[in-house]
Amino acid sequence: MAYQSLEACLLDLEANRQLVRIKEEVDPYLEMAAIHLRVHEAGGPALLFENVKGSKFRATSNIFGTLQRSKFIFRDTLLLVQQLIELKNDPVKAIKHPIRNFSAGVAALKGLPLKNPVVKPALFQQIQIEDIPQVHHWPMDGGAFVTLPQVYTEDVDQPGIMHANLGMYRIQLSGNNYEMNKEIGLHYQLHRGIGVHQTKADKKGVPLKVSIFAGGPPAHSVAAVMPLPEGISEMTFAGVLGGRRFRYTYVDNFCISTDADFVITGEVHAGENKPEGPFGDHLGYYSLRHNFPLMKVHKVFAKKNAIWPFTVVGRPPQEDTSFGQLIHEIAGSALQAEIPGLKEVHAVDAAGVHPLLLAIGSERYTPYAPAKQPAEILTIANHILGTGQLSLAKFLFITADDANKLTTGNIQLYLQFILQRINLLRDVHFYTNTTIDTLDYSGTSLNTGSKVLLAAYGEIIRELATEIPSCLQQLQYFERPSLVMPGVIALQARPFENYGTAAKEMEILNTLLQGSIDVLQTVPVLVICDDAAFVSEQLNNFLWIAFTRCNPSHDLYGINSCTINKHWGCSGPLVFDARIKPHHAPPVIKDAATEKKIDKLFNKGGSLYGILS
Repeated sequence: MAYQSLEACLLDLEANRQLVRIKEEVDPYLEMAAIHLRVHEAGGPALLFENVKGSKFRATSNIFGTLQRSKFIFRDTLLLVQQLIELKNDPVKAIKHPIRNFSAGVAALKGLPLKNPVVKPALFQQIQIEDIPQVHHWPMDGGAFVTLPQVYTEDVDQPGIMHANLGMYRIQLSGNNYEMNKEIGLHYQLHRGIGVHQTKADKKGVPLKVSIFAGGPPAHSVAAVMPLPEGISEMTFAGVLGGRRFRYTYVDNFCISTDADFVITGEVHAGENKPEGPFGDHLGYYSLRHNFPLMKVHKVFAKKNAIWPFTVVGRPPQEDTSFGQLIHEIAGSALQAEIPGLKEVHAVDAAGVHPLLLAIGSERYTPYAPAKQPAEILTIANHILGTGQLSLAKFLFITADDANKLTTGNIQLYLQFILQRINLLRDVHFYTNTTIDTLDYSGTSLNTGSKVLLAAYGEIIRELATEIPSCLQQLQYFERPSLVMPGVIALQARPFENYGTAAKEMEILNTLLQGSIDVLQTVPVLVICDDAAFVSEQLNNFLWIAFTRCNPSHDLYGINSCTINKHWGCSGPLVFDARIKPHHAPPVIKDAATEKKIDKLFNKGGSLYGILS
C-alpha cells in the first residue's frame, strides 16, 4: 500500500483488525507507555489513543509490534526492495533476467524525492513543543522523549536532500534544565551520519540546521533506522519502500517533510550542550544523564489532524525488535556481499543488540592444513568489527561450518557448536581500550570499554555437561550452581564490591577448582552472578545478564589462566563475572501504581477488554 499518511496506514490496520482505538482519557505520564508494554508483550494490535490528557492530538504505538504486521504494512513493496538490493549486489542479474527485474526498476523511480515548491497554509499549523503529547515512558526518565523521530540534517559542503541524513536519535522534549518550547535535547551515538554533519558545520562556524519529523508514511520511520551504505539517501529508500516519493519543501531554510504529522525545526551550535537523560533504553537499563547537543527550537508544525507516533524501549524484546527483524528481511545478503566469506551475522536482541554478535564465516585459507583451526574467520571477524554499527559489539562469536547446517537463528545450538570446539588457550582474542555503545555502562567510561572475539573451528574437542559436576556443588563463596544450558553453569556470589576484591574472589575460585581441570573440560563457561536461579531460568535471562553486565577486559577470567607471548588463555573454564557493578546503570522496572491504574482499560467495559486473551 502506498500510504499517503500515518492515518491512512492506521485505518488500513483497523480495517484488517490489527488496530484498537482507546477512547478513555489516558495520561501520557507513564500510563500510555505501560499500556503499550502490556499489549506488546501479549503480541497485541497497534493502538490509537484518541484522548491524550493535556494534548489535543491523538497518539499511536505498536504499529511495528510484530514482524507479521510490519510485513503486512509493506506487503506491496517489500519484495521489490529486496530485488533492488539483490541487483545492487549483483547487477548482472538485471541483464540475465530483464523481464523478471523490470518491476524493480520501475519501483526505483519512486525513490526520487519530490520537492513541493509551496506548502499550502492549510496543511500545517504552528504549535509549541508543549502541545505535543508529553509521553514519559519510565519512572526514572528525565522527562518526555520522542522515541520514533526522523532527524533530518544536511551536509554543509554538499547541501540538498540527496546528501542529507535521516536518522532515528532520541529527542528529549522536557525536563532537566531545558527551557520549555525553546530548547530540546538531541542524543546521538557514535558512527551516526548526523555526527559527520555537525563536525562539518562546526568547522565552518555555522549552526547545524535540524528538522525532526514525526509520523507520516511508516516507510519514513523504517528509512530512519535502516543501515544504508554511504551514498544512498534514506529519503530515496523511504520512497521505494513506501511506494510513494518522499515529498518535501523548505521553510525558513529548514527542510520540511510535507507528509509528516509533526515537524520540529531548530539549530545546534558548536559547543552548546546540556544534560540529557536519564532514559530507559533498549539494553534494559537507564542511560544516565550526560551532556549532549542542545537544539534551539525555531518553529514547530503539526497537521490539523496529526497523530503522534511513539514506542517504548526497554529490556528486549520490544517493538524495536521488530524493526531489527524487518531490516534483516529487507537487507537479505547485503552485508555478506560487503564482507567476503561472511555467511551470517546475528545481533542478538535478547542481549541488547550491540553487546553480542554471532557470526558464521568460511574457512578457505588452509585446505592443506592437517588440523582445522581459525584462520579466515579471524579476518572476517576483524572486518565485522570495523563495519558501521557492528563495530560497537562487545562480544563476537564466530565459527565456520563445513556442512552448512549451522545457523545463528538457533542461539543455543549455535553456542553449543562453538563451546564444543573452542580452544580456550588459543581462541580468545581481546581488544582493549576501545569504543563500545554509548548506552552500555559496563565499560570504563562513556563510549569506552573493550571487546572480545571468540573464534572456534574444527572438530569437536569436548562434550558439554548436562549435569552439574560435584566439584561445583559445595564451593566456598560461590553457591547455588545452576545449569544454564549444556556447558554453561551459573554460580551465585556475594554482591560485587570493587575490582580489587573481585580479583581476590577469582583467585579463590581458581584455587578451589585448580585440581578439577579435567572434570571441568565439559564446562567451558562459568557465570558468576547475583541470582543464579534467574540466570538459568531461561536462555534470554542468561544472554541479557552475561553480555550486558560484562566488560570483557575487566570481567572475564579463566581457571588456570596464563599469558604466552602476550596472548591470554585458560585451560579451565572461561569465567564471566556478570554481577551488577557499582558503576552500572539501574535496570528499568515498571511502576506498580501505574500498572494498577491501567487495569480498568483491560477489564470488562474498557477499550482493551479481551485483547490479551
